[in-house]
Amino acid sequence: MLATLGTLSALPGDGRPSDSVDVGGSAQSATAAPRTTGSSPSPTPDAGSTTITEHATAAPSARPTRVSPAPDASPNGGEASKPASGVPLAWTVGSQVWALGCSHDYVIDKPPSQVPPPPPEQDAGPWASAQGAVHGRETNVEISVQGRSSTAVVLTALRVRVVGRAAPLSGTAYAMDQGCGGSLSRRHFAVDLDKDRPVAHSVAGNDAGTPIPAVSLPYRVSSSDPEVLLVTARTETCACDWYLELDWSSQGRTGTVRIDDRGRPFRTSGIKGLPRYWYGSENGERQWVPTGD
Repeated sequence: MLATLGTLSALPGDGRPSDSVDVGGSAQSATAAPRTTGSSPSPTPDAGSTTITEHATAAPSARPTRVSPAPDASPNGGEASKPASGVPLAWTVGSQVWALGCSHDYVIDKPPSQVPPPPPEQDAGPWASAQGAVHGRETNVEISVQGRSSTAVVLTALRVRVVGRAAPLSGTAYAMDQGCGGSLSRRHFAVDLDKDRPVAHSVAGNDAGTPIPAVSLPYRVSSSDPEVLLVTARTETCACDWYLELDWSSQGRTGTVRIDDRGRPFRTSGIKGLPRYWYGSENGERQWVPTGD
């Protein structure tokens, strides 16, 4: 009996065991020791413990940092959308363009007997490449520009960069025709490559006999509202290598695109003093004939 009374006096005031204390009371933090057993699951961390884990430096998380997709990649494996930092313009460039569709000169370092008949304008590129031909006196560059979306893009400036200047090339000038009539409905710019600082000036055009006044930049383009620019660069005194820069602005962003001949500068050479031929009839045969210029 004395042993029993001693045991009861060691219990809390109401005689209950200590593990029955309310977990919400202060007694747990002050006197209660946590009980663990092999069958009890580990507690799930709450939002607070997650925040602490993310800021811990002892063991970095294995989960990679999420980044924006690359311009040519799509998170779903499909076609990627254009990034906001991309150029909002699409353009094509053609440099084998003849005045009014039929008049142009090339400088070729071959005698007339080794030069084939002139091609139609649409085949001028392969023909000129095969002959090693260089634009004589002028180069016409046609630039078709439009936006990639319905959002307007403003073309703000067109600049000329001359990167090479030498004496005109030797050889023979071959005229593609004696001249012809036609129409010109593009936005037309003229460049004098003989100037120390060539500038692209807007000039008037013609559409089936109706004059088109010169309209200076800026122009506005979109996917449904393209523009066609025709730049005519001329020289009498040099063999010039050059390219163009087109400035744009859209939704608070600005940029510049380079317009060149597939990664190379355009080349234009003067023809003053060179023998000049056109393809005509002589003694009943079609052949290269001196123009008498």
